[in-house]
Amino acid sequence: MAKHARKVVEANGVDHVVTVIQGAVEDVTIPVEDWEAFHLQTEEGAAAAEECPSDDDDASISCKQQQSKVVDIIISEWMGYFLLRESMLDSVIRARDMFLKPKSGILLPSHATMLIAPIMNEDHHMVIEEYLEGMDDWNDYLVNAKKQYGVDMSILTEEYDKEQRDYYLKSSHYVQLDGDTILAPPSVVKTLDLAVCTLEDAKGVDETEFSFDIESSGGGAEDDEEINGFAGWFTVDFQSRTDEVGKQFGAKMTNPVHFSSSPEIGDTHWGQQAFYFASAIPIQSNGKVKIDGTMEMIRSKENARLYNVKLQYTIGAIAADGLNNVMDMVESVYKIP
Repeated sequence: MAKHARKVVEANGVDHVVTVIQGAVEDVTIPVEDWEAFHLQTEEGAAAAEECPSDDDDASISCKQQQSKVVDIIISEWMGYFLLRESMLDSVIRARDMFLKPKSGILLPSHATMLIAPIMNEDHHMVIEEYLEGMDDWNDYLVNAKKQYGVDMSILTEEYDKEQRDYYLKSSHYVQLDGDTILAPPSVVKTLDLAVCTLEDAKGVDETEFSFDIESSGGGAEDDEEINGFAGWFTVDFQSRTDEVGKQFGAKMTNPVHFSSSPEIGDTHWGQQAFYFASAIPIQSNGKVKIDGTMEMIRSKENARLYNVKLQYTIGAIAADGLNNVMDMVESVYKIP
């Protein structure tokens, strides 16, 4: 990518302004020649890394870190599925702490929000059917293996079923939903202020409560109305800083921009992540379903770029006659592949 970027820079005659630095942001440094060429200065007025002491390693490192904070704006497209997947936010935070002017510097996007909502999506039935078809194929294989080769493979059925469940029922699915699949206003599960958020914040979502009231459309087609999962998506904003220091010293953005990967916006690169139920929840005609619970998002121990989502919730079905039926607590853990 850096090689292509250099070609584009040169082809457009801006190589005297743009410097392409290749490497992981955690490892790169600003070239010494750029300090003078671009008149780089920290907010305290330091203008040369050579002024740092050389006889004290710790003091020298601290000095160089402070003097590297000469960047006015960091722009990064770090967002993954459901915002955090791929864990690229970590690198943005490290770049901010290493290079951005702490009082006046701006990160774009500047703020991010994660949301979830209950959905009714026809793809849920396809996912269940594919799981069942996979198990039917396995059972046919068992019969054929026994009949043709005299080999009993049934000892592997439990492991095969787990593998299929993990893929179809215990993993989230990338979807591009329509706005009418959302059954209730979304619940915010996490917000991030990029100017001040920490590496700890990027690890996931602490256990956060949500509550949804889903009403029947009243059309009388109760067999067709159901809740078959949750969907998660995000929004990001490009606006002025809102932290106390940034509000005082940061540049003011007069034309803020809001971006959303919500189903109501239409298709985006990120789409949404669907967390399907093993069994759909029917909505009785003229009735209501209430879902109360919590969501938690935890970084995978096996792969730091991936996350697991834990959902715990109770379901209360309120019929048209007012009778209330509360089901037991449901707990599901999904991998975001």
